[in-house]
Amino acid sequence: MKVLVAVKRVVDFNVKVRVKADQSGIDLANVKMALNPFCEIAVEEAVRLKEQGIATEVVVVSVGPVAAQEQLRTALALGADRAILIESNDELSSLPVAKLLKAVVDHEQPQLVILGKQAIDSDNNQTGQMLAALTGFAQGTFASNVEIAGDQVIVAREIDSGMQTVALKLPAIVTTDLRLNEPRYASLPNIMKAKKKPLETLTPEALGVSTVSTNQTVKVQAPATRSAGIKVKSVAELVEKLKNEAKVI
Repeated sequence: MKVLVAVKRVVDFNVKVRVKADQSGIDLANVKMALNPFCEIAVEEAVRLKEQGIATEVVVVSVGPVAAQEQLRTALALGADRAILIESNDELSSLPVAKLLKAVVDHEQPQLVILGKQAIDSDNNQTGQMLAALTGFAQGTFASNVEIAGDQVIVAREIDSGMQTVALKLPAIVTTDLRLNEPRYASLPNIMKAKKKPLETLTPEALGVSTVSTNQTVKVQAPATRSAGIKVKSVAELVEKLKNEAKVI
């Protein structure tokens, strides 16, 4: 079984993001970038399937600038076998990314595609579902447990009312939730080995995919600053402040 894992380069979750002065986007100058946390979980799950003897090859793919090779090398150090970078400096929305991934799926013919349920920068939670629609594959989103059973993948999904278990006929697409696994740390020997693993670079043009987006960023703003809280001595004082100061009741 070949497993394809899509990963994304994002601002490290420990970094406090800054908005550009012209409010055109996020200031990425001298900012630490990292592998999207949900994508790390996806890579870990694929590597575990390989360690169990279920997967024979793990291929990671990313869409982004040349610098995204760093995150692909990280995924290779975590246990993936080879990597593909679809090089693009454009700010792509979910649909163009899904179309690019669909072209890779058509070429690689994986039996299982694993993605993080969302990226921590845009928080769209759309690419996996769009890719499933484009490929016609079954989909299991928000996975907290994944098991392969013959020609099916059994996915336990986290939903609003609890847990839902679905059986998907392979090939299928799975998007990972936080509780699926705990990603490993890349060891120094594996980091060194990752430098020699194959990394192929493609372009949207080579894949025959248009990346023209119908979305346009109008303005990016930082969240409003919250005022400090206060302590009240009684319920009566709380009600008075909510009524006369906060004016919420």
